[in-house]
Amino acid sequence: MKRLPIVILMVVAGVFLAFKTMGTGTNGPVDPPTKYQKILKLVGQMLAEAHYSPQDINDDFSKKVFKKFTNDIDGEKIYFLKSDLASLKKFETRIDEEMKGASVDFFLAAGKIFNTRMEEASALYKEFLAKPFDFTVNEEVNLDADKLDYPATEAERKERWRKKVKFMTLERYSDLLDIREKNKGKEGFVVKTDAELEKEAREKVTKILDRSFERYRFKFTDDDKFNVFVNAITTTMDPHTEFFPPVDKRYFDEEMSGRFYGIGASLQYDEGNIKVASILSGSPAAKSGELQTGDIIQKVAQGAEEPVDLTGFVVTDAVKVIRGKKGTEVRLTVKKTDGSIKIITLIRDEIVQDETFARSAIVDNNGSKIGYIFLPEFYADFDRPNGSRSFIDVAKEVTKLKEENVDGIVIDLRNNGGGSLYDVVQMAGLFIDEGPVVQVKDRENKASVLKDKDKSVLYTGPLAVMVNEFSASASEIFAAAIQDYGRGVVIGSTTTYGKGTVQRNIGLDPENGFSMSNAELGTVKLTLQKFYRINGGSTQLKGVSSDIVLPDNYEYLKLREKDDADALPWDEITEATYSNYKAGYDLKTIQQLANQRVQSDTAFRTIKETTEWLSKQNDKSYSLNLDKYRAEQKEVRARIKEMENVLKLKKELTVNALPAEVNRWAEDKNKQDRFNQWLKNLQKDIYLDQAVKVVNDMIGQQNLVKAKPGTEPVKKAF
Repeated sequence: MKRLPIVILMVVAGVFLAFKTMGTGTNGPVDPPTKYQKILKLVGQMLAEAHYSPQDINDDFSKKVFKKFTNDIDGEKIYFLKSDLASLKKFETRIDEEMKGASVDFFLAAGKIFNTRMEEASALYKEFLAKPFDFTVNEEVNLDADKLDYPATEAERKERWRKKVKFMTLERYSDLLDIREKNKGKEGFVVKTDAELEKEAREKVTKILDRSFERYRFKFTDDDKFNVFVNAITTTMDPHTEFFPPVDKRYFDEEMSGRFYGIGASLQYDEGNIKVASILSGSPAAKSGELQTGDIIQKVAQGAEEPVDLTGFVVTDAVKVIRGKKGTEVRLTVKKTDGSIKIITLIRDEIVQDETFARSAIVDNNGSKIGYIFLPEFYADFDRPNGSRSFIDVAKEVTKLKEENVDGIVIDLRNNGGGSLYDVVQMAGLFIDEGPVVQVKDRENKASVLKDKDKSVLYTGPLAVMVNEFSASASEIFAAAIQDYGRGVVIGSTTTYGKGTVQRNIGLDPENGFSMSNAELGTVKLTLQKFYRINGGSTQLKGVSSDIVLPDNYEYLKLREKDDADALPWDEITEATYSNYKAGYDLKTIQQLANQRVQSDTAFRTIKETTEWLSKQNDKSYSLNLDKYRAEQKEVRARIKEMENVLKLKKELTVNALPAEVNRWAEDKNKQDRFNQWLKNLQKDIYLDQAVKVVNDMIGQQNLVKAKPGTEPVKKAF
């Protein structure tokens, strides 16, 4: 998995040579290139020479990046003025030159203007929140930036901020009125006046905006703005080509592997503070006995170095500076719950995020035992030969379920955004005989087939795969392979996400030009290939269509690949050679049975109607009149409550942990509580209920076939 294709090796060699020649010219020495120049030039050459489908890096490309970057740092169009964009227009066709070694000036110029406008906006919101709002006025606010242009004047920008802040206050004021109405008459509840509640709402908004602006001041540095700029460039090429600064790349690898070196404390964001939410048993934090739940971490120092103030940080930011190398020292400046300040020194150690790995349960349903496997991502620990691999863990869960004599298996890939390509090929091989799983094509239009080469099949019984709109990449490869072979039934949203591209991480090294490790200048996750189903069709844009569609509340949200203007197009290639799986069921019959259930189910009918209605409300402007706003929100809440009520089963499923895993995290109460809650949530899951019923239909059909005269007695197929 770590070998680069020949084309990339050639490209990297070219990048290396180009990098070595930077800083010299025909007229003698020039100033050494800045870090920003080095990164941008390497990124530009990598995109041009190695991206799967590169756009020409020219003035047109530059204009796209210009528009994307300004939108990325001012997505609401409430900071920049039209005149600011006009003053920056001289850079609009020069970004391509910056990518080829010219001085990197655009993002710095834009960032400087943004900082000025941000401070001006800070004064505006404070001015508006200093006095009560009149919510009897009939006016509306449009918060859809796509329908807005940048303000032409200071007055227009001020008015935009006034309406934004007024709307934020209106939301909270309305909520406080509801709370007062609900609790009026209850013992101990203090009934506040309208004026007091309005003031409280403004105070809440002030805190929210204060924290946002603290983040801009203390966390949104030139380096952060540069990272946004580089990603505006890479994602203009395609949505999944990304730039990672070194610390972000390390965090990405940790999330993929499920392991990191840290202190063993989970954090939460609370009123502008980074607070300790829980502590992992056996971790450095637990062993020290000094760090406690509820403590606020104010500063983080790497050993004796100057500490980093966490003002303006969110949890992810804090996590990145607290984690580090094994055996290294981290010093936390902590505010204890009694108000005292303490510096706590801890030595980082390995922490395993085993809660993010595959896990299973058993559903007892109408005399059948259905195995359920939850896989949150196709994780892989590439740095450790014996590290966690998703396909190995799934194989273990399948084996455990077989030992429990389950009659069928459901694999849940809902919200699984993908991961390791190698692991998904191996995982598909657990359920099919040897054969192709997915096809990949490079920029030279050379296609290859990735195959399962193991003739053995771990599990041959009834199989269902659950997906939704956020099942992407590797999840789509697995679902497509199972569907194309006729090995199982895909159940879920109309289609999956639609990401049909393959990326590889390539480091930007100041000495060698490229690196496969966490390079000093950062790393580019580069789109190198496109993958295709074994039937020849791409999953790009179209995703995988479910065999059985279950209405859900995400269907009409524009969150799929096809909703991104920079997404690569759909196409198809020649079908691979493969043989259909000899299933003991008829898919059309299974679909008819399932569709009859769904169509007659009032819950799914309610979900479909409500999501259609809610999607239309997103196109509306919002009233700033209290009575009108509350009337609109009352209808919205009623619809949402109706949908929430039907999203939970009235007659709960019987879902249990495997006998040997009832107390799998007994040594860590927090983990055990979360595991038990996971099981409870499954018991109420209407989508799992439908998947189990589909598997039961498959079992029923197979049993009928086997029970016919002249056939073998009914028995489970494993």
